[in-house]
Amino acid sequence: MFQFFVNTFSNTASISANLNDQHARLFLSSAICGLTLIWFALMFTKKSNKKQPPLPPGPKPLPLVGNLLSVDPELPAYFTNLSRTYGPIMTFWLGKKAGIVISTTRLVREVLKDQDTTFANRDVPAAAREIAYGGSDIVWTPYGPEWRMLRKVCVREMLSCATLDTVYALRRNELRQMIKYIHSQAGKQVNVGEQLFLSVLNVITNMLWGGTVKGDERAGVGAEFRKVITEITGFLGMPNLSDFYPGLARFDLQGIQKKSKVLAQRFDAIFEKMIAQRRLNDNGSESKDFLQFLLQLKGQGDARTPLTMTHIKALLMVISAI
Repeated sequence: MFQFFVNTFSNTASISANLNDQHARLFLSSAICGLTLIWFALMFTKKSNKKQPPLPPGPKPLPLVGNLLSVDPELPAYFTNLSRTYGPIMTFWLGKKAGIVISTTRLVREVLKDQDTTFANRDVPAAAREIAYGGSDIVWTPYGPEWRMLRKVCVREMLSCATLDTVYALRRNELRQMIKYIHSQAGKQVNVGEQLFLSVLNVITNMLWGGTVKGDERAGVGAEFRKVITEITGFLGMPNLSDFYPGLARFDLQGIQKKSKVLAQRFDAIFEKMIAQRRLNDNGSESKDFLQFLLQLKGQGDARTPLTMTHIKALLMVISAI
């Protein structure tokens, strides 16, 4: 019996020693692999940093937050003071994103005029990506054939003198209605700023589809349109962690992307309704609007860079939100 316990203890000790030896080898192998990966990562980062030119000087960023904690609400005065220390071109970190600030007319001219094609691309915010059909409008589309096509549509077709003349009656009618309303409120307090805002927005909606929607329906569409525009403007101007930390965009911590997607669906429903009515009631009348022009251009577009329905909706959204 005693010999049995001795043998059992010996076997157990042997198994334990083997297990410990296996664990040690496994730990050693894992450590070697981990150190190798870290070494390769450091070497890759070092090489990639060598290829990139250094960024302009700027205030020293804090870990993770960058320079966000030091931002002054009075941005023009704040950047002016920083330019006295770091020069006319400096780096300002917004979380994990680097922003380049320029503060002289010469640099502004070089960026916006002399080298405009180099700086034409935009980093699409998370909210705009949901609202602007994935960035398919003229504001967010990267410079290239598609952007040139959209610019041609906007400048040469939609905003040409001939096109604007065709919607002159719509603009004149809205202005007369505003003056008539203000005159009817004689002796009462009138919020002129609010009336001007509503008139401008009504002018825009009239130019977009003034010849498409008639009567009381236009008032209902205009009210819904104003409501959606107001909410969209708020989301586009709201600081979003997904923009400062792109790695967190998938989590949508503030819920801005989810809410923007809902607004985009409401916007799309309005556009779909207007487009369907325009196609149904298109009788070749002289009172044209932007929607009619865009639908005509869609049928006459270039096959290599066609104007799609998504482009039309995105352009209508941009024009209405400007």
